[in-house]
Amino acid sequence: MLSIFTQKVAGAIAFLCYLFNTIFWLIPILILSFLKTLLPFSATQKALSQLLDGCASNWILVNGLTQKLIGNPDIQVNGIEELSLNKWYMVISNHQTWVDILVLQRVLNGKIPFLKFFLKKELIFVPFLGLAWWALDFPFMKRYSKQFLAKNPHMRGKDIETTKKACAKFKHKPVSVMNFVEGTRFTQHKHTQQASTFNHLLKPKAGGIAFALDAMNGQLDTLVNVTIYYPQGIPTFWQFISGQVQQIQVQVTTHDISSDYIGDYLNDKAFQAEFQQWINALWVNKDQALAQLKQASLND
Repeated sequence: MLSIFTQKVAGAIAFLCYLFNTIFWLIPILILSFLKTLLPFSATQKALSQLLDGCASNWILVNGLTQKLIGNPDIQVNGIEELSLNKWYMVISNHQTWVDILVLQRVLNGKIPFLKFFLKKELIFVPFLGLAWWALDFPFMKRYSKQFLAKNPHMRGKDIETTKKACAKFKHKPVSVMNFVEGTRFTQHKHTQQASTFNHLLKPKAGGIAFALDAMNGQLDTLVNVTIYYPQGIPTFWQFISGQVQQIQVQVTTHDISSDYIGDYLNDKAFQAEFQQWINALWVNKDQALAQLKQASLND
C-alpha cells in the first residue's frame, strides 16, 4: 500500500494527466463539432462522426494508460470474449461510484462501439459540452410526464417520435447505449430509504431502458449486462486515481433482446408489468453475482 504522501503525489499527477488529456481531445472534438454543424451533408456527417468517435476513444485510451502507470489496479474481467464492434448494444450496469464510468470505459473501449448515453434534451444547451454530445451522436430525448400528457393529449407519442428521429443515424452505424438502471449511485442510506429488496443493489428503474429500446425500434438487439465489484469497498474518485484501489472485478453477460420487450411502456400496463418482471429477474441474478463475488473475496 502506498504511503499517504505517495498517494497525494500520485493522485495529483493522475488528476493533471486526466485534465490535460481531456483538454487535449476536447479541442479537436469541438472543432469537428462546429464543422459538423456547418456541413450537413450525409457523407461529410458520417466521416466527421467517425473522426469524433475516434477522438473520444483515444481520450479513453490515454485515461487507461494513466491508470496503468499510476496505481495500476488489477481489473479482472470475465465475459467480454463474444463482444463486437459491429453490433448494436444496450449496456446496463450496477452503479456505486463515479469510478464505475472509468472502469466501464476502460473495459469496453475497443470491444464494442463507443458508449452513448441518452440525454435529456435540455442538456444540449450546456456550453461546449452540449455541442460535443450532439456531435458525438449522443441521442437527446424529450420525456413528457403523465400530468403534462393529461393536459395535452395531442402530444402523446411525440416524445418517442422525437427520440426515434434522433436515433435514425444509428440505422447503419453500430452503437452502444449505456443505462444505469438504478438511476443513482448505491449508498447504504439510499438502500435503506427505498427499502430495497436486494442486498447489494437499489431497486431497478425499468422505464429508461424501455423508452430507449422503443426509440431504437428494435435495433438494440443484444443486452450487455455488467456487474462491477470492488473487493476493498466502494472507492471514491480520489482513491482510484491515487493508487489506493488494488483490485476490481467485472463480470459481463450478454442476452438477446426479444421483440417482446419493445413496446409502449407508459400506456400499456400489461407490457409494463412484463418488462419490469424481466428487469427484476436480471437484478436478482446480479444481486446473487455480487454476493458470490463478496463471499469469494472473504475466502481469499
